[in-house]
Amino acid sequence: MLRIILAAVHLLALAGGFSAVVQRSHALREPASAASLRRAMRADMSWGIAAGLWLATGLWRYLGGIEKDMVYYNHNHAFLTKMGLFLLIVALEISPMLTLIKWRAALAKGTAPETVAVPEVARKIARISGIQALLVVIMVFLAVTMARGLG
Repeated sequence: MLRIILAAVHLLALAGGFSAVVQRSHALREPASAASLRRAMRADMSWGIAAGLWLATGLWRYLGGIEKDMVYYNHNHAFLTKMGLFLLIVALEISPMLTLIKWRAALAKGTAPETVAVPEVARKIARISGIQALLVVIMVFLAVTMARGLG
């Protein structure tokens, strides 16, 4: 039963993360306003929670031998590609994460949203979010490949 729960939480986190990063992208493409930045910040928080769940459930499944042993994963090209994409998503997230932390702090101090969210930077984060969403979709296809015993 544990393996089913872990797999389900892992996949639901992928779906939730995909939705969150797309929502963040959409919110940051809008003109900066209190409402659009609130939506972007909520989506960003959901995106972070999803990534944490992927990492926790993924490591548990990988290290715990819940479904397959580590040897299977270490020799599966689909898994290795999926992990490479996860690392790419994390690397792409560094700049948006740092920027959004600064924006949150500025908003908490009462700075106007139009001043905080520089349009060019918001568009850059929106583009990065779109790329991350695409990478999540590719990861799902790789997960399906693994589930079919390929890779």
